[in-house]
Amino acid sequence: MDIKLKDKILFLLKIIIGACVIFMICFGIFYVVDIYGNGLVLDWIADKFVSTSVQTNTTTGAEFYKQEISWFAVKDFLLKCFCIVSLFISAVIYFTIHFYTKRKVADTEKEAGKLIRRYMDTENTRAEDVFAQQYAEIGTEMERVKSVMRHHEQVLKEENRRKSDLLTYLAHDLKTPLTSVMGYLSLLNEAPDMPEAQKEKYVGIAFDKACRLESLLNEFFEITRYNLQEIPLEKETIDLYYMLVQMMDEFYPILTAHGNTAELRADEELKLYGDSEKLARVFNNILKNAVAYSYPDTVIRITAREAGENMEISFANRGKTIPKQKLESIFEKFFRLDEARGSNTGGAGLGLAIAKEIVEQHGGTLRAESKDELTVFYVSLPLRQS
Repeated sequence: MDIKLKDKILFLLKIIIGACVIFMICFGIFYVVDIYGNGLVLDWIADKFVSTSVQTNTTTGAEFYKQEISWFAVKDFLLKCFCIVSLFISAVIYFTIHFYTKRKVADTEKEAGKLIRRYMDTENTRAEDVFAQQYAEIGTEMERVKSVMRHHEQVLKEENRRKSDLLTYLAHDLKTPLTSVMGYLSLLNEAPDMPEAQKEKYVGIAFDKACRLESLLNEFFEITRYNLQEIPLEKETIDLYYMLVQMMDEFYPILTAHGNTAELRADEELKLYGDSEKLARVFNNILKNAVAYSYPDTVIRITAREAGENMEISFANRGKTIPKQKLESIFEKFFRLDEARGSNTGGAGLGLAIAKEIVEQHGGTLRAESKDELTVFYVSLPLRQS
């Protein structure tokens, strides 16, 4: 408040001093013109405001000249002068305020910029220790910005650390199946007369390890390609029923190996508007997760139906109930529900995170519920283009 009052007093003094200077300049001009012009100003005043008339003395009959001030002319002149002076003073005040305010704003911006840089470049400093009272609002906002930046930096560091650890972990695990494949192929190569039963056994083991090696390599590609915000959607009308049936057919070997079956409940005429390739990826990731965490010899039920302006698709499987605290984290990047699964059955922890981002890109939602050993994933997508 003291700084603002001081600024106002200085500004008022500047206006008063400016008015006095203008008055002195005008008086000086009048004086110089009148002195060096041999009474030019006074002659102009007499000619403008003094009227001369011839009068006759009633007693003597003599004529004489009489001069009188023309008050109408004086009033008209003063009125014009007042208007001109008022306009001039208004213009002076306007431009004075304009340039003064512009300078003050520039000074304030400069000072605020210095304070912001000082605050942002200093760790563990409170905003009130840097920003003065008149900059308190800026200080509060910068404190919020700094807090958000710190949070994002921490999240980024944690994500990079987890990603780096996962890449190291996967790279290490690549050696195990590769070594096994090379070992069994070497045995087959060195013993061409090996019994058929033993040969079939070694070939089967080598094939299983090669499949695991392919799975790990796919996880590598999944991690390196994980940046969906830069991938545009190519939307079209999709035959949803056919897509789900095709997906179930593709999963038949995986379902059979785990002792599961898939059941679809949906109208054959269901249509959906979206990116077919990416939505297929969503459904594949969810179904893959359902198979991995379902009890053997159970049915995975897939349901699709229209609900108002949205298409609701659900995937339900019987398995261990997911704890509530983990249920809130299963869509996070690199989160693995069961760390004890190890590299042989666990994935990179990207499937559900990718599925959620694709669904949200389509303007939909993806959520999960788990209770009484029943886990259900719900996908909600708009039926038509928004």
